[in-house]
Amino acid sequence: MRISRNRKLNHNISNTAWVSGSLLACAALLLPIAALIWLAASPDTKMWAHLWRTVLPTQVQTTLQLMLGVAVLTSIIGTGTAWLVTFCRFPWRGVFAWGLLLPLSIPTYLAAYSYSDLLDRAGPVFRFWSKSIPYPSIDALASGTLILSLVLFPYVFLAARTAFLYQSASLIEAARISGAGAWGCFWRISLPLARPAIVAGVALALMECLNDIGAMEHLGVQTLTIGVYDTWVVRGSLAGAAGIALTLLAFMGALLAIERYGRNTANGAGQQSQTRRRSLARFNLSRRHGILAALFCLVPMALGFIIPLLHFLNLATATPAQNIGALMTASLNAITLAALAAVLVCGVGLVLAFTNRLHFGAGTFARVSKMTTRFATHIAALGYAIPATILGLGVLIAATQIDALSGGRVVLIGSLAGLLFAYMVRFLPLSFGTIEAALARIPATTDIAAHSLGAGRTQLLTRIHIPLLRAPLLAASLLVFVDVMKELPATLILRPFNFDTLASLAYTQASLGQIEQAALPALVIIAVGLLPITILLRQIEKIR
Repeated sequence: MRISRNRKLNHNISNTAWVSGSLLACAALLLPIAALIWLAASPDTKMWAHLWRTVLPTQVQTTLQLMLGVAVLTSIIGTGTAWLVTFCRFPWRGVFAWGLLLPLSIPTYLAAYSYSDLLDRAGPVFRFWSKSIPYPSIDALASGTLILSLVLFPYVFLAARTAFLYQSASLIEAARISGAGAWGCFWRISLPLARPAIVAGVALALMECLNDIGAMEHLGVQTLTIGVYDTWVVRGSLAGAAGIALTLLAFMGALLAIERYGRNTANGAGQQSQTRRRSLARFNLSRRHGILAALFCLVPMALGFIIPLLHFLNLATATPAQNIGALMTASLNAITLAALAAVLVCGVGLVLAFTNRLHFGAGTFARVSKMTTRFATHIAALGYAIPATILGLGVLIAATQIDALSGGRVVLIGSLAGLLFAYMVRFLPLSFGTIEAALARIPATTDIAAHSLGAGRTQLLTRIHIPLLRAPLLAASLLVFVDVMKELPATLILRPFNFDTLASLAYTQASLGQIEQAALPALVIIAVGLLPITILLRQIEKIR
């Protein structure tokens, strides 16, 4: 009896330690947002009045127009191509099934650099343009909308194709027996069933749209994200920037709610239809329709991936005066940061996911502890929905206060520690979601058996769970590594002086008009970005 009581006491102490550590980590992760709210609570009224009279109405309108355009184009391109490669037979369908994911490897700012150089009046397109036809003037907002859509549509393609693969074959066959063709099956059956997943994909694309700073600044499109950066750097008003950041965060909160609703609804529909899934005979398109379908898939793949890639390859090979020393230094910095961030993010994500799995026992206190822990960890894991510009500003404000309170003993501003903290807040959802889903597949009886044999919480994690989680941990680490390599806004705000990553080096060269010098960093970023696409393709093959 005494042994049982001691074991129960140790069990409760261990739970308390894990919960306390997780709540402290969650509080630290929410610190940047709390700092923004604190600073915006006492705004500079003169600056706010000036902003509302001059730039804010235009920035809000431009942001809404950009979001509307990207939503329409990504939904049309992503849904249409996903339907064709899933349900139809046409030339090169198998190539398009994986090739339409390739634009995900190109960050939005690199696509903007490429097309601005190609379509500029000093670029190659203008040189081959017919002199008898006036060269069109390209609107910045329209070009920005098109470029973002060509790079971000794979989010919708992936969500829609997954939904189509899970749809019931019997419904499609019943519609075909009733005389419905490919268009009728798409419009009446597949599209309504896949609509929640499509909405979730569009919401993810719009989150990335609001997160962009490099492409919009390069093209001269004044969005709210640019307004945050300009108000802080150009106008020198940190409080004004915090206020705009919270306005932008409200946009992001609405998109996050839409994405969560779409994901939950899509998961429910997927569970219902997954039990009825079987191989489906695809529609055999006529020769003319097959060529049109191939062109419909080829154009976004070419514009979103092939043309920017070939352009950067041409610039890299045609420009011998590349600064290899700067490129090597930036590559080393980027790899070091990405590796450290992957270890930290996956470590914190593992701790939070493991704490959520713990059994707290019976009683009101145990239930309250369980609910509090789950709520705090899921709130802290929303960092991916926060634009990196806002996150960088929040970390900067929090770091300023911590440095001031420490009397100079702690220096976070302009340090790698502050930058790594921003990465941890930003990319924690990638590791937390992957690890939590993998932990859910480990039977609870495994934990019970280990506990009955005297294993503590730490032993359970290190000896049992971590060996079982090697593959998910590796996948999560790889995703974090790749995203940190491509990350630009937070890096620009928080990086130490004279410290470049591949993203910031490409940004610096492009902002100076030296696109050819940005070619090699861009190619390295694109090559690294192809890694998660391989993981996505393997997951899709498992669904098929």
